[in-house]
Amino acid sequence: MGSPTGPQRQFPSGAAYAEALQHSQLCFRHPELQGARAELTRLGLPRAVSGAFASVFSLTSAASGQRYAVKCFTRHVPDQEQRYEAISSRLALLDPAGLSQPWKLGFEYLPDAVRVGKDLYPVLKMDWIEAVTLSAWLDTHHADRPAVGRLADRFEALTRDLSAHGIAHGDLQHGNLLVASDGTFRLVDYDGMYVPALAGLGGTERGHRNYQSPLRGNDDYGAELDRFSAWVIFLSLKAIAADPALWSRLHEPSGEFLLLTEEDFKSPAGSTGLRALLAHADRAVSDLAEQVRSLAFQPLELLPPLDLAVPGPRTSATAAPMPQPAGATAPGGLPGWMSGHLAEHPATTPATPVTASPDGFHTRTALDVVVAVLWPLAFIAALLLPLTRIAAALPGSLIPLALAATATAFARSRRTERVRSRATLDALTHQLAQVEDPAKATAKLHKERKNFEVAEKHRQAAHPRTQDELTAQYHAALKDAEQRRTRKLRDIAKKIDGLSEERRRALAKALADKQSAYVRHQLGRRSIAQSPPHGIGPKLVARLADDHGIRTAADFTGYRTVQNSSYNSTGAVLVLPGGRRADVRGIGEAKAAALVAWRQEVLASAVARQPTTLSTAEQQPVEQNITHRRAQLLTLWV
Repeated sequence: MGSPTGPQRQFPSGAAYAEALQHSQLCFRHPELQGARAELTRLGLPRAVSGAFASVFSLTSAASGQRYAVKCFTRHVPDQEQRYEAISSRLALLDPAGLSQPWKLGFEYLPDAVRVGKDLYPVLKMDWIEAVTLSAWLDTHHADRPAVGRLADRFEALTRDLSAHGIAHGDLQHGNLLVASDGTFRLVDYDGMYVPALAGLGGTERGHRNYQSPLRGNDDYGAELDRFSAWVIFLSLKAIAADPALWSRLHEPSGEFLLLTEEDFKSPAGSTGLRALLAHADRAVSDLAEQVRSLAFQPLELLPPLDLAVPGPRTSATAAPMPQPAGATAPGGLPGWMSGHLAEHPATTPATPVTASPDGFHTRTALDVVVAVLWPLAFIAALLLPLTRIAAALPGSLIPLALAATATAFARSRRTERVRSRATLDALTHQLAQVEDPAKATAKLHKERKNFEVAEKHRQAAHPRTQDELTAQYHAALKDAEQRRTRKLRDIAKKIDGLSEERRRALAKALADKQSAYVRHQLGRRSIAQSPPHGIGPKLVARLADDHGIRTAADFTGYRTVQNSSYNSTGAVLVLPGGRRADVRGIGEAKAAALVAWRQEVLASAVARQPTTLSTAEQQPVEQNITHRRAQLLTLWV
């Protein structure tokens, strides 16, 4: 059984895990990890990549040959088992065929999986993937615009996968986004991941500072965690795809960011990088930069997900209309001032165009032909009748003229031109009715302005309160950070102070080892044959050497008396260095005592002449180790 998992459970150090993993057949309980081969350092020890609360080892399974990243915990994390089991269970439910790309790695939480000393501790077993970080990939491929563009689309698809399953990674950044050889993403480091089963718990981390919203706090933990960082990464990829020179211009070699840092989000007005993206000639880049700038000061729960709010390129259909000069005529025969005030499509159907004859006249109807015949006849009758019956026929002379005029009027009312004109007039009347009355428009603008002024007044009145709340949050966060920093510095100072005692113990052990080796060497040089003790003749010397391998003072340590039941006497056996006993014929208690006395004299002489100090070369490994440890601690101090 392992140690009880209380709230303040103590975990081994990375070095303790490395020592245990030298014997993976014994320390691991999981069959896939038993006997696994660890990646080693130049000193032959398991290589550890240490983080804030864990050390990660690369292990190759002896059973399957599969390579794993095994995370061993060095610090207590609240709700650790609940969190990892929930994340492991949720990821196991994801169907790889339903994902945009194989970004999900094997992730298994194993309680009581590794033994260090007498206790058992949990580990995380994750698939190992051969891939490079996003920033390293961009170092090599940023000039390949199509490839970067495809990677941006795959990143957007990755965020869509997470959002569709209610999952948030919690720390989307270049180091946790790996790019495989096929150009697809692999997502690593699930420690801060949110899954629906963890709703109601608080977060365990705040993510990489160069990818997070300035408003993200310790209590933010939900499905919207990735939204701001997703916009930041998507903007960077789209910008590099549009202009590869931005990578060399805005990215620093080995920088912990892509194109923008936390200062760009906190102070957009003074941001060189954000200003460069906002002013970029590519409209898609500048629009995305404006979106990121506006999102930096919005609460996380109000941010739009990347997969629902990706702006599309502007087309001519959405472009603003070209201004018309005063008095110009807009298309369709309308005055220029009416352009833009009418509906995009007329409510009435345009009249069918009239077919024109080859000579330029419109087609005539039968009634037009009758009128054309009656008018000459009426004119002749009007000339002849007055010559015969001027006075009496005056009213009658007007009859043909009246008939012709009536036919003409009727024909005009039926002509196609008249119908077309009326249709055009009706259409213009309908369009004119849609033009807003200037007086009403002015009144509407005044009303909207008044509503805006009222809203602005309320906003300004609420601003001090909001500012006070933000200030209080800032000071609370600052106090919390200072307390954590103070505790950290106290721990580091304690460790630094303990280095002197570590150095003393290490030097003492090295000297003791040196002295022990010297004494063993001197004992091994004193041969029994060269200076035999009293009573030990050549035959006994030969019997000791040939039968039992006892040739020098180093080959035995003492003797034990034994009772000889056959002769009812007391005999003796020699004790060898490994604890075995040698019953040498001809060696009784007296001769055994003489041998031991002789050895004690040799031992005393060796101890009297043993070294009392370490040479500079012998002290150097200890000094280098302490110096290295001190440098590491001082780095953490800063």
